[in-house]
Amino acid sequence: MSVVSGVLLAGLALPVAGGIGLTAKSTAEGFDDIPDDFKTPPLTQATQIFDAKGGLIAKVYERDRTVLTPDQMSPYMRHAQVDIEDARFYEHGAVDLKGVLRALSKNAESGTAAQGASTLTQQYVKNVNVEKAGEDKNAVLEAQRKTLGRKIQELKVAIRLEEELPKEQILTNYLNITYYGNGAYGVEAASQRYFSKSNKDLTIAEAATLAGLVQNPTQYDPKLHPQAAQKRRDTVIDKMLENKHITADQAKEAKAAPLGLKYKDPQNGCITAKAGMGFFCDYVRHVVKQDPAFGKNADDRKKLWDTGGLNIYTTLDPDKQAAAQNAVSNDVKVTDSVSAAATMVEPGTGKILAMAQTRPYGLVTEKNQTVVNLNVDLSMGGGTGFQPGSTFKPIVAAAALEAGLSPTQQYDAPNQMPYPTMKTCNGTWRNEARPKVMVPNESANEKGPYQLKMAMALSVNTYFVEMEQEIGLCAVKQMANKFGITTKASGKPLEEVPSMALGVEEMSPLTMANVYATFAAEGTHCAPVAISRITTVDGKDLPVPAGHCEKILSDETAQAMNTVLNGVTEDKGTGAALNLKDGRQIAGKTGTSDHKKAAWFSGYTPQLATSVWLGGPAGGVEMRDIYINGDYYPEVFGATGPGPIWRDAMNDALRGTPKQSLPMADIPDPTPKPNPSSTGTGTGAPSTAPSDDR
Repeated sequence: MSVVSGVLLAGLALPVAGGIGLTAKSTAEGFDDIPDDFKTPPLTQATQIFDAKGGLIAKVYERDRTVLTPDQMSPYMRHAQVDIEDARFYEHGAVDLKGVLRALSKNAESGTAAQGASTLTQQYVKNVNVEKAGEDKNAVLEAQRKTLGRKIQELKVAIRLEEELPKEQILTNYLNITYYGNGAYGVEAASQRYFSKSNKDLTIAEAATLAGLVQNPTQYDPKLHPQAAQKRRDTVIDKMLENKHITADQAKEAKAAPLGLKYKDPQNGCITAKAGMGFFCDYVRHVVKQDPAFGKNADDRKKLWDTGGLNIYTTLDPDKQAAAQNAVSNDVKVTDSVSAAATMVEPGTGKILAMAQTRPYGLVTEKNQTVVNLNVDLSMGGGTGFQPGSTFKPIVAAAALEAGLSPTQQYDAPNQMPYPTMKTCNGTWRNEARPKVMVPNESANEKGPYQLKMAMALSVNTYFVEMEQEIGLCAVKQMANKFGITTKASGKPLEEVPSMALGVEEMSPLTMANVYATFAAEGTHCAPVAISRITTVDGKDLPVPAGHCEKILSDETAQAMNTVLNGVTEDKGTGAALNLKDGRQIAGKTGTSDHKKAAWFSGYTPQLATSVWLGGPAGGVEMRDIYINGDYYPEVFGATGPGPIWRDAMNDALRGTPKQSLPMADIPDPTPKPNPSSTGTGTGAPSTAPSDDR
């Protein structure tokens, strides 16, 4: 016994161990190389995401932890943890020689390794190594391996820490890093988990319960094993009395108290977000992990997110979010074969004010939940998008006006026509199919000539194909790029095909809302913004993505487009039934894709742009002979499906706000006027087949 003790004490007390190949020189060098991580460990903490009015959207974390300062902790908690884990903590250095002898004696008597001799400082060093391993299971196992080499390395760090940090700081770090079971890391998370209160408010009995968990969080889990937890708690209370940190009366009262759990399940992730905000919460996560403002590479950005401890203040307006969510939920049932999604953007800033969809955020498919954000592109947590139909036509018109065409530009616009030959950025597109691919208008009576204003109001397909031919496909693609559309929602490149004008390339509601926000902002395009400010737990500001706005349309073009799109919502337009209750001026465009698989309405006022999509979440539902929210539709168009959702959302979102007028242009009506019997409209079509719109 004495021989074993002497060898072990020598190995523990001295920073040399020739038997394992450590020299005095290498050990001294090792002392100088102790990482700062052990002094101030980079603890993973919970991140809180707030809306624009300061309301909590969700708390997200890899590990639920809130780091406290000593004065934010209960004195009972500090005493209880020391008394049960390392009662001589304030008397010994990194190694407790008396503790080693005691452990050796006890273990020799029992014939097992039942009692350890690690000091609280040594346990802290081990916990830091586990924390640094993160979610890497192999790294965690390595950090927990009980080898002599690892013990010596941990001891070296512990000795140096005892030299450089005061005991109170080591204890504080320990209490912030330690695991207390049920996903709670650190004393604050543990206090909230088991007692639904802050650590500073714990009673003696409650503090003792938490302190007792550290040795074995599963065995002493008060939720699963209340009797074992209470017995362990009482042991801690006895230790507190023994070390004169509480009186006999206090100990008696604490041991007489029930466990008194007020357990609160972990509330982690966007799945806990309120009021339909889960999808926006997830979008924020993608922004942090992808935007270079948050790190030079993907690993740095992931580390920032995983480490947490951030307060993220977003652009989401809770009132407008409620307006959008109510509209998509009231007009489409969760159990319907189709779904709806709506995004609201503030013109002139790019701020995302609302992001809602019918189907709730979640993983339970039996409840029609999904984690696919139908409002955004695939790279940001969305799907592959949906054909926007005729809501893409304003981009063609804007390109034409910027190319010098007049707002009164007239084309023959026959009832149907073959797609003509068109110039692309790198060559020529030719209609070489046999028979040639045709593009029709919606109604047999719908034929020109038309000028731009009426062609947009009636959504005349052949008019925009002729316009596209005159300016070329490259001009349309380049204008789409200026609006922020550089790829399809799937991330695949835009295709320079004539049916581009008719909206066959899949887009997301956020993309289209931002297009119409550009028109509302008199031609100023702003990249979408979701985050306004980020602070760390210690109050420091982190850089956030800078808002980028650029004037992409001349005032003349922007004013002409406002006039043209306002005409869509007037008497002869496809959106005539969508005027708002207070009579304020609006502008927008309907859209319906091929075979009625997607229907849209994108529209705006000077203060707010909203895009609403309706269709099958996977894009495969033909909206003919269909029931939506209990109502029967022979077929769904942009004005009859998503249009009313847009109107309801905008009525609610703009209630009580001042009316503002759009800057308009004077575009005279042509004479003679189009055939009065023409009432049909047209929309986007794929490159091989036409589609319709109303």
